[in-house]
Amino acid sequence: MSMILELRAKRAKAWDAAKAFLDSKRGADGLLSAEDVATYEKMEADVVNLGKEIDRLERQQALDAELNRAVNTPITGKPAAPAGEEKTGRATAEYRKSFWNVMRSKMPSPEVMNALQVGTDSEGGYLVPDEFERTLVEALEEQNIFRTLAHVIQTSSGDRKIPVVASKGSASWVDEEGAIPESDDSFGQISIGAYKLGTMIKVSEELLNDSVFDLEAYISREFARRIGNKEEEAFFTGDGTGKPLGVLAETGGTEVGVTAAAAAAFTADEIFDLFYSLKAPYRRSAVFVMNDASVKALRKLKDNNGQYLWQPSLTAGAPDTLLNRPVYTSAFMPALAAGVKSILFGDLSYYWVADRQGRSFRRLGELYAPTGQVGFLATQRVDGRLILPEAVKVMQQKSA
Repeated sequence: MSMILELRAKRAKAWDAAKAFLDSKRGADGLLSAEDVATYEKMEADVVNLGKEIDRLERQQALDAELNRAVNTPITGKPAAPAGEEKTGRATAEYRKSFWNVMRSKMPSPEVMNALQVGTDSEGGYLVPDEFERTLVEALEEQNIFRTLAHVIQTSSGDRKIPVVASKGSASWVDEEGAIPESDDSFGQISIGAYKLGTMIKVSEELLNDSVFDLEAYISREFARRIGNKEEEAFFTGDGTGKPLGVLAETGGTEVGVTAAAAAAFTADEIFDLFYSLKAPYRRSAVFVMNDASVKALRKLKDNNGQYLWQPSLTAGAPDTLLNRPVYTSAFMPALAAGVKSILFGDLSYYWVADRQGRSFRRLGELYAPTGQVGFLATQRVDGRLILPEAVKVMQQKSA
């Protein structure tokens, strides 16, 4: 840096000397002699060369600084510090830790009560921490195929009103000066509420106090299995009394696309009839759902060319297909029998599942104390409804 400053000072001094020489040697006519011109040009060249040298040193200095710069950003944060924004409410680590401490112990300490204030209700229950609730919902999706196919919404309070176009108007050919007939759309409304679904788990105190036992994983998995199975049963066959109205309900459920000629069997032609009984716009996202017994009968069917209708999946994790549409199985679809709706085909995104926000979870510490057990009670409020019956068709077996 000192060299650059010295050269800058030397250049300024040389330039001043060149200007003074030019002023002193200029004659009365303002011209310089040839000898003076040569001397001045040499002085001017010295000034230019000094400037070039200064530029070279400055570029060298910048390049040295670039090469000496650290290639990595130094770590200034604490290794154990959490990344991102700090969670609040039921999502905090403090709440989650306190929640499970309460589940393991008989009486919460004052510190635990302070951490759980956000989740305390008037009856003494606690809302499940956010992390546990997400784990539970993910497990439901793994256990319950219906949720992966339906449209799931969240409700906070009261009924959810869903407007539905019941019928559509149409255009008409009109004679000259003729009156255009009225043709209005008619609108309906479907209400989705919340039905209570609950289950209880008992765990021995010895198992609960075992530090190796993963309480959270066990309860998540067991609640998912119980609630998921009961949900799916209602989503298919529920009658709407104290439970959701199922997609197979006689009133408010799906429409019959074809009636099989036999009571406990169906033909390839009837499968084609079911496929084309659904309007083309719905077929683009439609799926087949049936019982394992129906799948067994279906895999034996062939078309007129002797080719099996069933197409096994060639990709891991992808469902098998029938007429290029995915096939899913559920134990809650009726087995082949007289009069039952054996095969469902349609776009199940028109079945809406409404989850009431917040699942309740309670520890029953004294109820089973004489037997050395602790109870855990979980409740969920959920409803479901097919909002557009024409989007789903079923095959109904012949009545006996």
